[in-house]
Amino acid sequence: MNILLLGSGGREHAYAYFISQSSLLNKLFIAPGNAGTSFVGENVDLNPLNFEEVWNFCIAQKIDLLVPGNEDPLCAGITDFIQVKNEEIGSRKVVVAGPDQFCSQLEGSKDFAKEFMVDHQIPTAKYQTFDEHNLSSSDAFLASLEPPYVLKADGLAAGKGVIITEDLQEAKNVLNQMILGKMFGQSSSKVVVEEFLKGIEISVFAVSDGDDYKILGSAKDYKRIFDHDLGPNTGGMGAISPVPFADISFMKKVEDDIIRPTFKGLAEKGHPFRGFLFLGLMNVNGEPKVIEYNVRMGDPETEAIFPRLECDMIELLLSIAKGGISEIDFELKPQTAATVFSVAGGYPSSVEKGHEISFTSPKIAGKMPDQDGYIFHAGTKLADQKIVTNGGRVIAVTYLGDSIIDATEKAYELLSKVQFEGKFNRTDIGKDLLKFTQ
Repeated sequence: MNILLLGSGGREHAYAYFISQSSLLNKLFIAPGNAGTSFVGENVDLNPLNFEEVWNFCIAQKIDLLVPGNEDPLCAGITDFIQVKNEEIGSRKVVVAGPDQFCSQLEGSKDFAKEFMVDHQIPTAKYQTFDEHNLSSSDAFLASLEPPYVLKADGLAAGKGVIITEDLQEAKNVLNQMILGKMFGQSSSKVVVEEFLKGIEISVFAVSDGDDYKILGSAKDYKRIFDHDLGPNTGGMGAISPVPFADISFMKKVEDDIIRPTFKGLAEKGHPFRGFLFLGLMNVNGEPKVIEYNVRMGDPETEAIFPRLECDMIELLLSIAKGGISEIDFELKPQTAATVFSVAGGYPSSVEKGHEISFTSPKIAGKMPDQDGYIFHAGTKLADQKIVTNGGRVIAVTYLGDSIIDATEKAYELLSKVQFEGKFNRTDIGKDLLKFTQ
């Protein structure tokens, strides 16, 4: 089987590594990929958002399965585009492991997602949406909320479209800047203002073929750049899976109150969900509430969950695209996975690129000598046969251990074997969860 994977981050390296372990694989291409993916497949210079280019490559290379790693091509409608192309040729088809554009609005439009949740009685924060036409009424809604105030750009903003402030006047000013000043371009032409949910965040993942679904487990992501959740938001500084407070009772609430009605609601609208559903939740006194939907796997949560997942990755991806997910047997290893990201100096602001990365362990994602450690590349590339930095988040390491303490200690030890100029990482991944293990 020939597969084309779209993306270039740590998530895509995790996909690529586990796809490469399948006996069903003939050839794996990654567009555009990174230094790590080049060791388990062939990187190709394609723009994932140039759908014609992607399609022509699929035909030329006889691609059987297309796997969009991140949200951009999904929200832009690549699944629908490929389906139309398949119908035009009427013969050999390319299947896509990802939802259609309608379903992808769950991530692509905060307003769509909130309205969907309200329509289907899915627990979430109360909200109102504002644009230039009703902006004058925003003051009254903001004043009705308790601080802090949460303002979310309606569209995709590369993970930077959420602003939280304690000050009411600042919230009003920022709302004006987002909408009228186009702080996030067209993405903030509409802004969702919602109440702040107090609790602890958790990510839960499910996979569906449109008829049935399975839950992939939980993870805790660490967004802030500094220890103790201080500093600006990032793409993710680390993750722990599973989350100790996500017990059977909590996960049943997630499934009954959120996952099942989400899939049922989309199917009723004529758009059964086929892909990975990533729920960003807040545990509010034991009750899960949706902060956001994502229509793909998370990063760095993928790097924590996939090493725990015991199944053939290609079989799982094919079941998304073709159906039959109920027949896929997979289990999650009982061990705890700890993922820690090393980032470039200056991240999440401007960073220097091109610094050589040195390893005293294997350079590719794979099992280390003790069989439980992984190295995933993100912001890396090959230059003159050397691996160099090529972005803000550079390398993620994951270790499986018998506990959070065991896994994190071993992950940090493995990370110490990865060196480059300006390297930085958080030192407290998982520590906030220890209170739930005592």
